[in-house]
Amino acid sequence: MGTRTTVVRLADGALALLAPGPLGDDDVAALRARGPVRAIVAPNAFHHLFLAAAVAAFPDAERHAAKAVCAKYPALGLAPLAATPAPRWAGVLEQVHVDGMPRMDETVFFHPASRTLVLTDLCFHVRRAANARTKLFQRVAGAWDRFGPSRLARSMIRDRRALRASLDRLLAFDPERIVVTHGDLVERDGREALRSAFAGVA
Repeated sequence: MGTRTTVVRLADGALALLAPGPLGDDDVAALRARGPVRAIVAPNAFHHLFLAAAVAAFPDAERHAAKAVCAKYPALGLAPLAATPAPRWAGVLEQVHVDGMPRMDETVFFHPASRTLVLTDLCFHVRRAANARTKLFQRVAGAWDRFGPSRLARSMIRDRRALRASLDRLLAFDPERIVVTHGDLVERDGREALRSAFAGVA
């Protein structure tokens, strides 16, 4: 399925890493060549497997994470994600906590300059698979060849009204593009893609 790290250039020229995945030596060198990494963000309760490695690679970066991740890794000095943007990325990124799905506890980011929404596990968009087993797994998970929440994500919805309110805030950004951690980008009509993905769900 693969994973994607989103890199955002901040107002001072530094970089922020959203949902860091595996970073090889070449990746670390490439990031350092583009600017100092000043923020590392684990946007939900699940996407944290490579967080410690990212912190080790960029020890001077601020670290922000979902509350459950902060509790899981007390030694990393993580700050819980707030309802409003941290000073480090304020003015560059907007953010919305997705309510109604407390187990996932995801914060979604929006980059107004490019009209790009950045999701972690709220939606998948997997259209390619390394092998038949992976493809079958994604089909069973309800995440194959479609943009939208997986069956697991849908099972985590506890308050549809709260989720709907969060989705309305995301739709109000009028995103053109959507970046997902797992799968292909949505390159255009992002607002309609997001609206359709949750039609009948919330």
